[in-house]
Amino acid sequence: MIEETQIESAVRSIFDSIEFTAEPAGLYDPLRYMISIGGKRIRPKLCLTAWSLFKDNLSEEIYAPAAALEVFHTFTLIHDDIMDRSPLRRGMPTVWTKWSEDTAILSGDVMLIDAYKRIAKAPQHCRAKVLDLFSRTAAEVCEGQQYDMEFESVPTVTMEEYDRMIGLKTAVLLACSAKMGAIIAGASDAECDALYRYGYELGMAFQVADDYLDAYGDVKVFGKPIGGDILNGKKSWLTVRALEKSSDREAFLAAFDAEVTDEESGRRKIESVKALYDALGVAADARAEIERFSSRAMEAVSGIGLGADALETLRRFAASLVGRVK
Repeated sequence: MIEETQIESAVRSIFDSIEFTAEPAGLYDPLRYMISIGGKRIRPKLCLTAWSLFKDNLSEEIYAPAAALEVFHTFTLIHDDIMDRSPLRRGMPTVWTKWSEDTAILSGDVMLIDAYKRIAKAPQHCRAKVLDLFSRTAAEVCEGQQYDMEFESVPTVTMEEYDRMIGLKTAVLLACSAKMGAIIAGASDAECDALYRYGYELGMAFQVADDYLDAYGDVKVFGKPIGGDILNGKKSWLTVRALEKSSDREAFLAAFDAEVTDEESGRRKIESVKALYDALGVAADARAEIERFSSRAMEAVSGIGLGADALETLRRFAASLVGRVK
């Protein structure tokens, strides 16, 4: 197996040297900017980690597809930030605030095209399968974002509806990342499918953790203002769970739907909604749900013939992803 430090080094090298078209600078500078402000590079790391379960060395044939996963993810962030009116991404100004909405839309479009150019460099023996997986996943991510936006205009959302949304918006891309690495490495269909399920369950855990940290995280670590989901009226896992448990749903919705007119009213809204979360025990419920999804991820890859070292690698990857929540 390949050491995790080698994977970390390879991912750094990929994105330290990544190149985009030079001109027009107004179109491509936002791409360079978004890549330069970093991120955890979870998806390419998972792709290389899945590859490493079946290969003893890293190879050029996996690098371009792994990079494509991050480029595609970054495209979604550029457009999501416009829709969410987010001023910060990873602690830095978002593209639409730094340039303009029009530039952000167009730069996001060309970033999606760039992702496909990199995916098309997958080895010939599996290119069609990789392209099919990636294209299906890309459409599903957009479907999830549409559901997410629609949830903003309805009074309540069931947990089943919420899980379907985050499964599409977040989990399928992690699932795709794991399966893609396995496909290119030549793993069996059963192994590829098990790693897809691992990535999917881990993606579910990751999104619940992200929702939790939006309310309870540290802005210096989280990279975005705390309470953004509450301010924007986004129905996070915490909100859906609170409405399930609340004996006075109208009181909760009154606090959640309170109008924000300035910084002080926004602060009060965040405090009042978090107080209701605390009273309902929603934070503890979220932590338990993160653990449940994480356990299901490991169950997905147990019993398919992976050795103890491979399973431990996947366990550590899962812990690194959701270990931010204590």
